[in-house]
Amino acid sequence: MQTTENKSLFPALRSRNYRLFFAGQGVSLIGTWMTQIATVWLVYHLTQSAFMLGIVGFTSQIPSFVLAPFGGAFVDRFPRHRILIGTQILAMVQSLALAALALSGAIQIWHVLALSLLQGIINAVDAPARQVFVFELVEQREDLANAIAINSTMFNGARLIGPALGGLMIAKVGEGYCFLIDGLSYIAVIMALLAMRLVPKDIPVMAGSHLQKIKEGFVYAFSSPPIRSILLLSGLVSLMGMQYAVLVPVFADKILKGDVQTLGFLMAASGVGAIFGGVYLATRRSVIGLGKFIVVSPSILGTGLIIFALSRYLPLSLFAMLLIGIGTILQISAGNIILQTIVDDDKRGRVMSLYTMSFLGMTPFGNLLGGTLGDRIGVTDTLIIAGIVCILGSIYFSRQLPTLKKIVYKIYERKGIITS
Repeated sequence: MQTTENKSLFPALRSRNYRLFFAGQGVSLIGTWMTQIATVWLVYHLTQSAFMLGIVGFTSQIPSFVLAPFGGAFVDRFPRHRILIGTQILAMVQSLALAALALSGAIQIWHVLALSLLQGIINAVDAPARQVFVFELVEQREDLANAIAINSTMFNGARLIGPALGGLMIAKVGEGYCFLIDGLSYIAVIMALLAMRLVPKDIPVMAGSHLQKIKEGFVYAFSSPPIRSILLLSGLVSLMGMQYAVLVPVFADKILKGDVQTLGFLMAASGVGAIFGGVYLATRRSVIGLGKFIVVSPSILGTGLIIFALSRYLPLSLFAMLLIGIGTILQISAGNIILQTIVDDDKRGRVMSLYTMSFLGMTPFGNLLGGTLGDRIGVTDTLIIAGIVCILGSIYFSRQLPTLKKIVYKIYERKGIITS
């Protein structure tokens, strides 16, 4: 009886390959979030600088902006399964190298910068490959939206557990063991990928150079009003709304007078909010109506940023981080679901790489901007400005929603997702 209920709530789990993917990723992502909190705390401990937090954030994610279009074209040309096995092995080596340096006591800020850059290069290929690969794992096309929403819930469930565990581990044994656990956790993903039974899929041979395919992807995406709007709003949210991630250590230490465990609780609170949003999207039966979440979520995020910036009371700060988590996941997941349902199959990798470019590639500029403004005008005013911009972006794009909805519904009718 329990199994039937689970299948009806989460139909994507009917697919064996997706279940393997879900299990492997669930383990690995906890390690990823442990590494993230350990990295920001290590950088802050080494430098005591909001600016350097911004620099490290910029370094780790700028490859997603520069290289993501190339990664998308690469993903459209080669088997995604093999690509993911390769990226997971490289990411494991990166994390273990970070662990070796930290545990030996030899780690310096330039080591963190260099290895963060390497991880960013890996992510530029891994992120679009992962998003497109989910499309291949579900056996029923109607389960795709559920699979994407489950992915988001899994990602943010790890964001709840990982920082909390990471904060406790850093306090007890130091950052190096967080990096070590992350490196070892990649074994779960690699084993899951190797255990999959995949039907060989013919990838059409594309004429033209890599640059021509990238240009074709840009033209296709930005000539479509719905795709263009999702990409632009995602870029705005990433540029302004994600600045909090590199400034939270300053709030935990200087403003809330806490320690690394305080930082872990704050990050976990955003994970709780994201889980709420992700579970809601995962239990929705239809893609109809997701547009309103895309335009409302930046307002939720912006409100959370303003409350967090002004709060000097930990419970209120935790509530603000809850709102930030909800707003972030609704924006990212709803946009991903709509893109995956309206894009043409032969351009899926390139469009999803542009989406990666918008929500990951713009984040380093936001990190750099947030770190610079945090040093110049203070972290409080920096996040207030970011929150106001997110709310204004939400208002602007909400005015375009009726027109965009008509276009999307026509695509849904053509693909058979809805009837006229």
